[in-house]
Amino acid sequence: MGVDSIPAPAPVPAERGSVVTTAVPARLDRLPWSRWHWMIVIGLGTVWILDGLEVTIVGNVAGRLAEEGSGLDITSAQVTGVAAALYVAGACSGALFFGWLTDRYGRKKLFMITLVVYLGATAMTALSFESWWFFLFRFLTGFGIGGEYAAINSAIDELIPSLYRGRVDLIINGSYWLGAIGGALLSIVMLDTDIFPQDLGWRLSFALGVVLGLVILLVRRHVPESPRWQFIHGRGESAEELVSTVEREIEREKGEALPPPAGEITIHQRKSIGFGTIAKTVFARYPRRAVLSLSLFIGQAFLYNAITFGFGAILTTFFDVPTGNTGYYFAVIAAGNFVGPLLLGRLFDTVGRRIMISSTYLLSGLLLFGTAWLFDRGSLTATTLTACWCVVLFFASTGASSAYLTVSEIFPMETRAMAIAFFYALGTAAGGISGPLVFAKLTESGVVGDTVLAFQIGAGLMCAAGLVAAFLAVNAERRSLEDIAEPLSVAKQDAP
Repeated sequence: MGVDSIPAPAPVPAERGSVVTTAVPARLDRLPWSRWHWMIVIGLGTVWILDGLEVTIVGNVAGRLAEEGSGLDITSAQVTGVAAALYVAGACSGALFFGWLTDRYGRKKLFMITLVVYLGATAMTALSFESWWFFLFRFLTGFGIGGEYAAINSAIDELIPSLYRGRVDLIINGSYWLGAIGGALLSIVMLDTDIFPQDLGWRLSFALGVVLGLVILLVRRHVPESPRWQFIHGRGESAEELVSTVEREIEREKGEALPPPAGEITIHQRKSIGFGTIAKTVFARYPRRAVLSLSLFIGQAFLYNAITFGFGAILTTFFDVPTGNTGYYFAVIAAGNFVGPLLLGRLFDTVGRRIMISSTYLLSGLLLFGTAWLFDRGSLTATTLTACWCVVLFFASTGASSAYLTVSEIFPMETRAMAIAFFYALGTAAGGISGPLVFAKLTESGVVGDTVLAFQIGAGLMCAAGLVAAFLAVNAERRSLEDIAEPLSVAKQDAP
């Protein structure tokens, strides 16, 4: 029996409210692309640019922070190892905490709160005067960004029409690397002691991210609550009013009437869902999808958190690149990361999810094996290693972005944010907490074989995830979220 034919768990009777019939999902999915959708993309998606900016700055200033006169008594390995692991631990914790709140209290409330937490912690990082302070606020910065992953990915997929959902989700997640390019180039300026004192430049880098984040916060105020969340949680009138307003705006913008929606759905409105129901839904009803989600997240988390973010340390350790120049190299591989989802994203909505997810994971893994072989032979320079990484990450970034897309669309509406949070936390904990700690030791040793081993582990996990996707990926392209995974609140007709 296929997983989609397993009956959905019945809603908990005590949680049931009114039975309502609505065409809101179909009305949202048949909307053409408009200025309203651009507002959503800018308001929600641009925070990944900030995340990329801030994480890249940390990686590139690791060497400077370890130098005498930086204002902190800390080593480079502690920045790329301990601090990175704490950041990821915070992200995992924040994803679970805010993910539960997002499904319970709505997308809008939480994507405002998580951005405030993230910005506050980043500002406090800039004021670090002791290593413990730096570690604490790296954890809290991660705590905020983990909540962002759950709140924003669920909101984006519920607001973007099914025709465009794949490419939009991938490009938004890939926009992290625009911030990484900015962070890499910014670190070059901020680490120039002819411009800024040694103990000030890195602090100003964090402060600039806070200023940009405040601008995004102002834009985000105009992003609405998800109508899909509203009609399930007893706010059907608000959902209908919001969608009607959007339809009128788009009809005025396009100068023509919208086509009729494709269908309706009848649901029992409810306030919340317990962890037991969520767990039963994810693991009992959709076990194959659970295995798929975990595989994708573990593969990409290890490659990125354990290897890519230590790229600066590799350059300085093995190729004697000055700490102030690593930003140039990182900007190049960051560009490859962004161009991948930008160019390949459309294929996820046309060629299909299964082929594209599996191929991007497998190609990036195989190319990384080749890079490890060349590195082991001593055939690479700082420039050619960067070129190899750029090609690897062109595919790896697309695959990694598709992991977030996959989890956000293959589980029922009521569990979406929590499912994203759970698989992000579990997969990232496996590759993102242990990875930086282990990898920092490997690169610090200065032994080529140790770094080659780290490359091979990351490549192997990416290939394994690609094989899992080849068999288990869901053909979700151009399908409504309710068709991919029926909401738990759907009202079942009584048998005669």
